[in-house]
Amino acid sequence: MKARAVSKDQLTAADQDRMFSLLKQHFQGVERKVFNSDLDKKNWVILIENNKGSLVGFSTIHLYQTAYQGETISVVYSGDTIMDRSAWSSFCLPRAWIRTIKDISHQHDAERLVWLLITSGFRTYRFLPVFWSEYYPRYDKCTPSDVDALISFLAHERFGDQYDENLGIVRFDHPHKLITDLAIVPQGKTSDPHIAYFNQRNPGHIQGDELVCFTEISDDNLSAAGRRMLSGAFLKNKTA
Repeated sequence: MKARAVSKDQLTAADQDRMFSLLKQHFQGVERKVFNSDLDKKNWVILIENNKGSLVGFSTIHLYQTAYQGETISVVYSGDTIMDRSAWSSFCLPRAWIRTIKDISHQHDAERLVWLLITSGFRTYRFLPVFWSEYYPRYDKCTPSDVDALISFLAHERFGDQYDENLGIVRFDHPHKLITDLAIVPQGKTSDPHIAYFNQRNPGHIQGDELVCFTEISDDNLSAAGRRMLSGAFLKNKTA
């Protein structure tokens, strides 16, 4: 399996068709105009292809800067992200994601680099505790007030009135809903405290509700598993 990162403007029409087709296989209610509009707001895309050249995954990224309380912050916002079932056992996407962020983050250099993630799927949420030490929201810690304020600022700035601050949830006018067998937690995984927490915090995920999540992107914030798999050298040190 191989990954390649391309700027949004370098995507071919065939690439976009393949991305849309893959998204439709995994989500309900996918509309091409909504997909195109979302893609237009991104500046990078990671494409994952198998050995036959077929697209088995992708993630869209918007890297931008914003000003918050007198500080300039670089923000990585993850948009549409999907991996085909055939690629679930691969760490190609998270590895490529980190490498891509390392390569492109210098374009918007700032003291802080943060990840704004929204997810309607427990599998995506599960990447946070696997690869990062500090992330929010989480089952075993309250979100610090300063982090909560920053999350609220970023979410309001990005999603406007589609963001419910009280719930920490984004509800889009045209949500993408995971197909039923992907949205439902399989037997045997309900005991995972991270997955149980995701279900509790985002009970409407089957309807496409997106939980707003946040982490600092830095070497120091990589988990032990993240360090072993990704080698901390991928990321430049940043002050949290």
